Parts: sequence; C-alpha cells; structure tokens
Amino acid sequence: MRAEAVQRVKLVFGLFDADGNGFIEADDFELMGERVAEAAAGSEEGAKGAMRDAFRGYWAALAAELDANQDNRIDPDEFTAIVLAPERFDAALTAFAESLAALGDPDGDGLIERPLFRALMLAIGFAPANIEALFDAFEPDGEDRITVDTWVTGIKEFYAPDKAGIPGDRLVGDPTG
Repeated sequence: MRAEAVQRVKLVFGLFDADGNGFIEADDFELMGERVAEAAAGSEEGAKGAMRDAFRGYWAALAAELDANQDNRIDPDEFTAIVLAPERFDAALTAFAESLAALGDPDGDGLIERPLFRALMLAIGFAPANIEALFDAFEPDGEDRITVDTWVTGIKEFYAPDKAGIPGDRLVGDPTG
C-alpha cells in the first residue's frame, strides 16, 4: 500500500468522524449528509435526497464490511481495512461520487463551478487551501469550471490504495508542499 493512500485514509477517517468522538457511526453520515445538502445551493431536493441516501449507503457498506466487533461504530483500526480491499466499497463509493458531483452541477450542464465545489468540499470538512489546490489540479476551463466526470473520477482515485501523484493527494497536508 502506498504511503499516499495511508495519508488519505487517515484524513478520511477524521472527516467521516463528523462529531469528533473518535469513531465513525451512522450519525456521522447523517450529519455530513445534512451539511452537504445545506451547501448545495441551487440543487433540487431530489438531488439532495440522493446525496443523503448515498451517505447512508456508504455508512451501511462500511459498517457491513468493517465493523469487526459489531458495535455499530468503526474505530481507526477497523477503518484501515478499507485500503486493503477497496473494491468491496465500489458500489457505495460510485453512488457517493456521482451524487456529490450531481449536487455540484445543479443546472445539469456537466460542469461544476469553483464556488459550489468549494462550498460542498468545505461542508465535508476539507481545508480551504487544499480544496483550491485540488480544483486547480483538475485543470479547470477558462471559465473556472471542471467536468462532472473529472470530479467523479477524482473521488474514486482518492480511495485507491495503488494511486499516487493524483489530484486528490492535494487534500492531504500542505497543498503547496
């Protein structure tokens, strides 16, 4: 497993632990879903509902695969198993990536503008400088937009343990370093 993947997993655990109690639980995904839905300016309720459902589905997949002691929460040690077999989460990750990107494209033109991208990523919990570095790494067009497909691919790559030098690495640590 690549060192970059380990760093990404640590970051994601901290983001998924939305209430900061040291464990990932169903309530964390409800909280994140609400934060992201609130940040989705201009999106229809159907798209926001799909995002909330994707967060719930992601939690269900994680709990089913990683909650080794069946206590309805995932600790950091249990969570590291995600990098050993990420394919077990492909369906949940794809649903999450596609619904998040759809919130970023409320007009359905296939393009995501920087301000909404930033708002959604802030709602998840990423740092502003890292968000800006990621958006720039996605090589926005002349009108400062990226494609929905670019973001979906970027989300999926972020969870791949064999990937390094990907745009998502800018979400970990100092984006200028």
